[in-house]
Amino acid sequence: MAKIIRLIPVNTVDARLADRLAVCIEERFLTGVRIERSLALPRTALNATRNQLFAPTLYARIIKGFPGQEGLALAVTEYDCYKTSQRYLFADADANAGTGVVALHRLRPEFYGEEPDANLLFQRVLKESVYALGRAMGLRSCHSPRCAMHATSSVFETDSKSPNLCEACLGRISRARQ
Repeated sequence: MAKIIRLIPVNTVDARLADRLAVCIEERFLTGVRIERSLALPRTALNATRNQLFAPTLYARIIKGFPGQEGLALAVTEYDCYKTSQRYLFADADANAGTGVVALHRLRPEFYGEEPDANLLFQRVLKESVYALGRAMGLRSCHSPRCAMHATSSVFETDSKSPNLCEACLGRISRARQ
């Protein structure tokens, strides 16, 4: 288990959201969270055809921008992200690199034509952050639809799950710490 989790804002991320997220992640994983300096990522890093960021590109930029850093890294970005097997993603991770990403773009209520709602956005970001960090630790997706490790393909599924890990997933993390 990581001794520290590094929260890395990509470009500009609301500082209040990052601060609140850091506290909630510390509570869930019982480890320190350090908010790092922002990782500057120009729009030219996006796939020009899709206007999206390829998640593995972000992982590589994190490794290059923060070489030799300890612990897990969680990037939070406003960019819409994707990977080869998914047209879009809310959260993803590379367990080999110990790096995860949460993409705020499709978690925002405004994306679905709704009024902005900072609390709803935060709840979604927290749930997907727990998922990304679990994946970065090597956990697989959980079959329990209430567990934060349950993979979601719609924001409605994200809204339905808990921001906490189920007992089985907590046990897997506890065993990994030993």
